[in-house]
Amino acid sequence: MQRKAYVPGVAALLAALLAGCTGGSGDGGPTDDANPGDAGTASPAAEPGRYRTLPEPCDAPGQSTLDELLPGIRQISDPDQREKAYEGEATLTYDTDRKVGCRWKVDSQDATDHLLIDFERVVSYDNAVSDDTQAEQLFAEKEAAAHLPEPTATESAVSGSTPAGGASDAPSDSPSPSGSSSPSASASAAPTELRPRVLEDLGDEAFLDDELSSSGSTAKQRTVTVAFRTSNVIVTIEYAEQPAAIGVVPDSQEMQDRAQKLASQLADSLSD
Repeated sequence: MQRKAYVPGVAALLAALLAGCTGGSGDGGPTDDANPGDAGTASPAAEPGRYRTLPEPCDAPGQSTLDELLPGIRQISDPDQREKAYEGEATLTYDTDRKVGCRWKVDSQDATDHLLIDFERVVSYDNAVSDDTQAEQLFAEKEAAAHLPEPTATESAVSGSTPAGGASDAPSDSPSPSGSSSPSASASAAPTELRPRVLEDLGDEAFLDDELSSSGSTAKQRTVTVAFRTSNVIVTIEYAEQPAAIGVVPDSQEMQDRAQKLASQLADSLSD
Protein backbone atom coordinates (compact mmCIF):
# COMPACT_ATOMS: atom_id res chain seq x y z
CA MET A 1 0.00 0.00 0.00
CA GLN A 2 2.88 2.40 0.76
CA ARG A 3 4.40 1.71 -2.64
CA LYS A 4 1.16 2.62 -4.43
CA ALA A 5 0.93 5.91 -2.47
CA TYR A 6 4.56 6.85 -3.23
CA VAL A 7 4.55 6.50 -7.00
CA PRO A 8 1.76 9.00 -7.72
CA GLY A 9 3.49 11.50 -5.46
CA VAL A 10 6.76 11.26 -7.40
CA ALA A 11 4.87 11.54 -10.68
CA ALA A 12 3.16 14.71 -9.49
CA LEU A 13 6.48 16.19 -8.43
CA LEU A 14 8.12 15.43 -11.77
CA ALA A 15 5.17 16.92 -13.63
CA ALA A 16 5.47 20.11 -11.60
CA LEU A 17 9.19 20.37 -12.27
CA LEU A 18 8.72 19.84 -15.99
CA ALA A 19 6.00 22.48 -16.12
CA GLY A 20 8.29 24.98 -14.40
CA CYS A 21 11.14 24.37 -16.87
CA THR A 22 9.12 24.48 -20.07
CA GLY A 23 6.18 26.70 -19.35
CA GLY A 24 6.03 30.49 -19.52
CA SER A 25 4.46 32.86 -17.05
CA GLY A 26 0.73 32.71 -17.03
CA ASP A 27 0.28 36.46 -17.50
CA GLY A 28 2.37 36.68 -20.68
CA GLY A 29 5.45 38.12 -18.88
CA PRO A 30 9.01 37.74 -20.21
CA THR A 31 10.69 34.39 -20.32
CA ASP A 32 14.38 33.43 -20.60
CA ASP A 33 14.17 34.08 -24.35
CA ALA A 34 12.68 37.55 -24.03
CA ASN A 35 13.78 38.86 -27.47
CA PRO A 36 13.87 35.94 -29.89
CA GLY A 37 13.54 38.28 -32.87
CA ASP A 38 16.95 39.92 -32.12
CA ALA A 39 18.90 36.74 -32.69
CA GLY A 40 21.44 37.14 -35.53
CA THR A 41 20.66 40.82 -36.20
CA ALA A 42 23.82 42.36 -34.62
CA SER A 43 25.84 44.50 -37.04
CA PRO A 44 29.10 42.88 -38.16
CA ALA A 45 32.32 44.48 -36.94
CA ALA A 46 34.08 46.80 -39.38
CA GLU A 47 37.04 45.40 -41.29
CA PRO A 48 40.45 45.72 -39.59
CA GLY A 49 43.22 47.63 -41.35
CA ARG A 50 45.70 45.97 -43.64
CA TYR A 51 48.69 46.57 -41.38
CA ARG A 52 49.12 45.01 -37.94
CA THR A 53 52.76 46.05 -37.41
CA LEU A 54 55.08 48.92 -38.34
CA PRO A 55 58.54 48.84 -39.96
CA GLU A 56 61.68 49.92 -38.15
CA PRO A 57 61.96 53.62 -39.14
CA CYS A 58 65.70 53.99 -38.60
CA ASP A 59 66.27 51.14 -41.06
CA ALA A 60 63.73 52.43 -43.59
CA PRO A 61 66.03 54.59 -45.78
CA GLY A 62 69.07 52.94 -47.30
CA GLN A 63 72.57 54.35 -46.99
CA SER A 64 72.56 55.74 -50.54
CA THR A 65 69.28 57.55 -49.80
CA LEU A 66 70.75 59.12 -46.67
CA ASP A 67 73.84 60.15 -48.67
CA GLU A 68 71.56 62.04 -51.03
CA LEU A 69 69.33 63.64 -48.40
CA LEU A 70 72.13 64.42 -45.95
CA PRO A 71 75.21 65.36 -48.01
CA GLY A 72 77.29 66.17 -44.94
CA ILE A 73 77.16 62.59 -43.73
CA ARG A 74 79.92 61.59 -46.14
CA GLN A 75 82.07 64.45 -44.89
CA ILE A 76 82.29 62.96 -41.38
CA SER A 77 85.86 61.75 -41.12
CA ASP A 78 85.54 59.65 -37.98
CA PRO A 79 84.17 56.19 -38.94
CA ASP A 80 82.35 55.68 -35.64
CA GLN A 81 80.69 59.10 -35.79
CA ARG A 82 79.72 58.51 -39.42
CA GLU A 83 78.20 55.15 -38.56
CA LYS A 84 76.25 56.73 -35.71
CA ALA A 85 74.99 59.44 -38.07
CA TYR A 86 73.69 56.79 -40.48
CA GLU A 87 71.85 55.00 -37.65
CA GLY A 88 69.76 58.04 -36.75
CA GLU A 89 67.93 58.52 -33.45
CA ALA A 90 64.61 56.91 -32.63
CA THR A 91 61.90 59.36 -31.58
CA LEU A 92 60.24 58.98 -28.19
CA THR A 93 57.15 56.80 -28.30
CA TYR A 94 55.09 54.96 -25.70
CA ASP A 95 53.60 52.36 -28.04
CA THR A 96 55.87 51.07 -30.79
CA ASP A 97 52.98 48.99 -32.11
CA ARG A 98 51.10 52.18 -32.98
CA LYS A 99 53.67 54.93 -33.66
CA VAL A 100 57.40 54.95 -34.42
CA GLY A 101 59.82 57.46 -35.86
CA CYS A 102 63.47 58.27 -36.50
CA ARG A 103 65.35 61.52 -37.02
CA TRP A 104 68.70 62.53 -38.44
CA LYS A 105 70.66 65.79 -38.19
CA VAL A 106 73.88 66.28 -40.12
CA ASP A 107 76.06 69.37 -40.47
CA SER A 108 78.20 70.03 -43.51
CA GLN A 109 80.32 72.91 -44.73
CA ASP A 110 77.39 74.31 -46.70
CA ALA A 111 74.30 73.55 -44.64
CA THR A 112 72.60 71.67 -41.82
CA ASP A 113 70.13 69.02 -42.94
CA HIS A 114 67.35 67.45 -40.88
CA LEU A 115 65.29 64.38 -41.73
CA LEU A 116 62.35 62.90 -39.85
CA ILE A 117 60.43 59.74 -40.77
CA ASP A 118 57.26 58.94 -38.84
CA PHE A 119 54.96 55.90 -39.12
CA GLU A 120 51.55 55.83 -37.45
CA ARG A 121 49.28 52.77 -37.47
CA VAL A 122 45.68 53.81 -36.93
CA VAL A 123 43.32 51.50 -35.03
CA SER A 124 39.62 52.23 -34.61
CA TYR A 125 38.03 51.28 -31.31
CA ASP A 126 34.54 51.70 -32.75
CA ASN A 127 33.18 48.44 -34.17
CA ALA A 128 31.14 50.43 -36.66
CA VAL A 129 34.19 52.30 -38.03
CA SER A 130 36.98 50.49 -39.87
CA ASP A 131 40.65 51.20 -39.28
CA ASP A 132 40.93 52.54 -42.84
CA THR A 133 38.04 54.95 -42.33
CA GLN A 134 39.53 56.20 -39.07
CA ALA A 135 42.92 56.69 -40.79
CA GLU A 136 41.24 58.52 -43.66
CA GLN A 137 39.63 60.94 -41.23
CA LEU A 138 42.90 61.59 -39.39
CA PHE A 139 44.72 62.15 -42.66
CA ALA A 140 42.08 64.65 -43.78
CA GLU A 141 42.65 66.59 -40.57
CA LYS A 142 46.41 66.49 -41.14
CA GLU A 143 46.01 67.81 -44.69
CA ALA A 144 43.64 70.56 -43.54
CA ALA A 145 46.19 71.65 -40.92
CA ALA A 146 48.79 72.11 -43.69
CA HIS A 147 46.63 74.88 -45.26
CA LEU A 148 47.46 73.92 -48.83
CA PRO A 149 46.65 76.66 -51.36
CA GLU A 150 43.68 76.21 -53.63
CA PRO A 151 44.70 74.41 -56.85
CA THR A 152 44.92 76.50 -59.99
CA ALA A 153 42.77 75.78 -63.03
CA THR A 154 45.68 73.93 -64.64
CA GLU A 155 46.27 71.83 -61.52
CA SER A 156 42.58 70.97 -61.36
CA ALA A 157 42.60 69.83 -64.99
CA VAL A 158 45.65 67.61 -64.52
CA SER A 159 47.19 65.85 -61.55
CA GLY A 160 48.98 68.85 -60.07
CA SER A 161 51.89 66.69 -58.87
CA THR A 162 55.57 66.71 -59.79
CA PRO A 163 56.96 63.20 -60.35
CA ALA A 164 59.75 62.30 -57.99
CA GLY A 165 63.07 62.96 -59.64
CA GLY A 166 61.42 65.06 -62.35
CA ALA A 167 63.08 68.19 -63.70
CA SER A 168 61.79 71.71 -63.96
CA ASP A 169 63.28 74.87 -65.39
CA ALA A 170 61.32 77.03 -62.94
CA PRO A 171 63.47 78.68 -60.26
CA SER A 172 62.90 78.05 -56.57
CA ASP A 173 60.61 80.38 -54.71
CA SER A 174 62.20 83.27 -52.88
CA PRO A 175 61.15 85.14 -49.73
CA SER A 176 58.55 87.85 -50.22
CA PRO A 177 59.81 91.45 -50.08
CA SER A 178 58.15 91.92 -46.72
CA GLY A 179 59.96 88.90 -45.31
CA SER A 180 56.70 87.13 -44.52
CA SER A 181 57.05 83.46 -43.66
CA SER A 182 53.36 82.56 -43.83
CA PRO A 183 52.56 79.44 -45.90
CA SER A 184 50.28 81.46 -48.18
CA ALA A 185 53.01 83.98 -48.93
CA SER A 186 55.54 81.27 -49.71
CA ALA A 187 53.03 79.35 -51.81
CA SER A 188 52.04 82.37 -53.87
CA ALA A 189 55.69 83.11 -54.68
CA ALA A 190 56.43 79.56 -55.83
CA PRO A 191 56.10 78.37 -59.41
CA THR A 192 52.87 76.44 -59.94
CA GLU A 193 54.53 73.02 -60.13
CA LEU A 194 56.38 73.61 -56.85
CA ARG A 195 53.47 74.90 -54.78
CA PRO A 196 52.23 72.89 -51.80
CA ARG A 197 49.73 70.47 -53.31
CA VAL A 198 47.94 67.14 -53.28
CA LEU A 199 50.06 64.36 -54.79
CA GLU A 200 48.84 61.62 -57.09
CA ASP A 201 50.09 58.03 -57.37
CA LEU A 202 51.47 57.88 -53.82
CA GLY A 203 49.65 55.57 -51.44
CA ASP A 204 45.88 55.96 -51.17
CA GLU A 205 46.22 59.73 -50.75
CA ALA A 206 49.10 62.14 -50.25
CA PHE A 207 50.15 65.78 -50.13
CA LEU A 208 53.31 67.88 -50.18
CA ASP A 209 53.99 71.06 -48.22
CA ASP A 210 56.93 73.41 -48.81
CA GLU A 211 57.64 76.27 -46.43
CA LEU A 212 60.51 78.76 -46.38
CA SER A 213 61.03 80.32 -42.98
CA SER A 214 62.00 83.91 -42.36
CA SER A 215 64.69 84.02 -39.69
CA GLY A 216 65.56 87.69 -39.75
CA SER A 217 69.30 88.10 -40.18
CA THR A 218 70.03 84.37 -40.11
CA ALA A 219 69.94 81.93 -43.00
CA LYS A 220 66.58 80.79 -44.35
CA GLN A 221 65.42 77.25 -43.59
CA ARG A 222 63.27 75.35 -46.05
CA THR A 223 61.11 72.49 -44.81
CA VAL A 224 59.51 70.06 -47.25
CA THR A 225 56.86 67.74 -45.82
CA VAL A 226 55.48 64.74 -47.68
CA ALA A 227 52.66 62.80 -46.02
CA PHE A 228 50.73 59.85 -47.39
CA ARG A 229 48.28 57.21 -46.23
CA THR A 230 48.26 53.54 -47.20
CA SER A 231 45.29 51.70 -45.70
CA ASN A 232 45.53 52.30 -41.94
CA VAL A 233 49.14 53.57 -41.88
CA ILE A 234 50.04 57.26 -42.18
CA VAL A 235 53.63 58.11 -43.14
CA THR A 236 55.13 61.57 -42.67
CA ILE A 237 58.49 62.78 -43.98
CA GLU A 238 59.93 66.13 -42.89
CA TYR A 239 63.05 67.21 -44.73
CA ALA A 240 64.65 70.53 -43.77
CA GLU A 241 67.79 72.37 -44.80
CA GLN A 242 69.36 75.56 -43.46
CA PRO A 243 72.35 76.90 -45.40
CA ALA A 244 75.40 78.04 -43.50
CA ALA A 245 75.60 81.30 -45.45
CA ILE A 246 73.11 84.14 -45.09
CA GLY A 247 71.30 84.95 -48.30
CA VAL A 248 71.47 81.41 -49.68
CA VAL A 249 68.04 79.84 -50.25
CA PRO A 250 67.69 76.03 -50.31
CA ASP A 251 66.55 74.77 -53.69
CA SER A 252 62.84 73.87 -53.64
CA GLN A 253 62.87 71.57 -56.66
CA GLU A 254 65.83 69.57 -55.40
CA MET A 255 64.44 69.11 -51.91
CA GLN A 256 60.97 68.19 -53.14
CA ASP A 257 62.39 65.61 -55.52
CA ARG A 258 64.47 64.02 -52.76
CA ALA A 259 61.55 63.90 -50.31
CA GLN A 260 59.17 62.44 -52.91
CA LYS A 261 61.70 59.83 -53.94
CA LEU A 262 62.03 58.69 -50.32
CA ALA A 263 58.25 58.67 -49.92
CA SER A 264 57.90 56.41 -52.96
CA GLN A 265 60.47 54.00 -51.52
CA LEU A 266 58.63 53.85 -48.18
CA ALA A 267 55.29 53.30 -49.92
CA ASP A 268 56.76 50.42 -51.91
CA SER A 269 58.23 48.86 -48.76
CA LEU A 270 54.82 48.97 -47.06
CA SER A 271 53.25 47.20 -50.04
CA ASP A 272 55.63 44.27 -49.80
